[in-house]
Amino acid sequence: MRESAAERHDRMLELVRRHGTARVSDLAGLLGVSPVTARRDAEALAAKGLLERVHGSVSWPATVPGQRSDDLVLGLLAPSATYYFAEVIRGAHEAAAKAGARLILRISDYRPEEDRARVEGLLAAGARGLLVAPGWRRPQDPARYGEWLARLPVPAVLLERQPAPGSPLDGLDRVCSDHAYGALLAVRHLVGLGHGAPVLVARADSPTALSVRAGYAAALGSLGLTAPRAAIDSVPAELDPEGFESAVRDLCAAVSEGARAALVHNDVDAIQIVQRLAELGVRVPGDLAVVAYDDEVAALADTPLTAVAPPKREVGRHAAELLVERLRGDACGESPRRHLSLLPGLRVRASCGAGAEAATEAATAATAATGTVSA
Repeated sequence: MRESAAERHDRMLELVRRHGTARVSDLAGLLGVSPVTARRDAEALAAKGLLERVHGSVSWPATVPGQRSDDLVLGLLAPSATYYFAEVIRGAHEAAAKAGARLILRISDYRPEEDRARVEGLLAAGARGLLVAPGWRRPQDPARYGEWLARLPVPAVLLERQPAPGSPLDGLDRVCSDHAYGALLAVRHLVGLGHGAPVLVARADSPTALSVRAGYAAALGSLGLTAPRAAIDSVPAELDPEGFESAVRDLCAAVSEGARAALVHNDVDAIQIVQRLAELGVRVPGDLAVVAYDDEVAALADTPLTAVAPPKREVGRHAAELLVERLRGDACGESPRRHLSLLPGLRVRASCGAGAEAATEAATAATAATGTVSA
């Protein structure tokens, strides 16, 4: 994928911030662009006041233009501004506005190798604290792309990311949804309706997906259940039609072998899987009860889908509030770091075959259980 000018600018800012001063010709080599392009980029950044340019070199500015010393600017790095993270961003923005702070946003597009440059861009724009949801996709990504986060020059709060215990990142503040609890809500609901242990149909391309997988296994263990079969790997239908069809066929086979319920991550996959199952003669909820995970669009399916709803907006809100507290009341960093875990809820709809009374009872119980837990 061709690098955009904004991405190249972020990389230049990162290099200059790291070195303090650099020759434009040297930056051209480091960035892999022509001297003309590097000079044009340096001029553009200098015109915005993000760099100081003198005699063929650029330097990091002493102050960011247009910003008073008492302005509170929060930087937010998110892997996406749509689907799941749209609500996280909205919650952070609302909390920042309430605190009289300005929130600025950069998007990594789930490219963890670009996270550092995006953060450098936020710092260059004047962010005094950071909310960071790295673009990790695989289990090895935190160690490969994330350890620099522990050395940031400003306070930072991780969003919806749980590093390995004891790792450098484990000492950062963080606010996350408890996806293990969310998976338990789904399994317990399906079992309570008499469907038995569900089949898991899930992606493996994000921290949330991996947490749902781990939570599903933990839920079965805590309830003394055995999975009807190994988890089915889900993939986006538009990116991998053959892989998607294979997942649907595997789920059909599980139904023919006696499975009566499925937990599907995520909403979009769940809707498309239910549509394809209908074409193959498997009815939801008649033949298979389905719970989706994320609750972004689950209610819009032909048969509205029961769904686990992580508290996405509250994650953003609590994280921004914690960061503002650090910046305004904990300049010396003396108070303990915090790991805040927010419990998802279960929104009961038609896809599990629950009657109106049972659905109301389940929804009430799930709402009563939803809350916050600090660890």
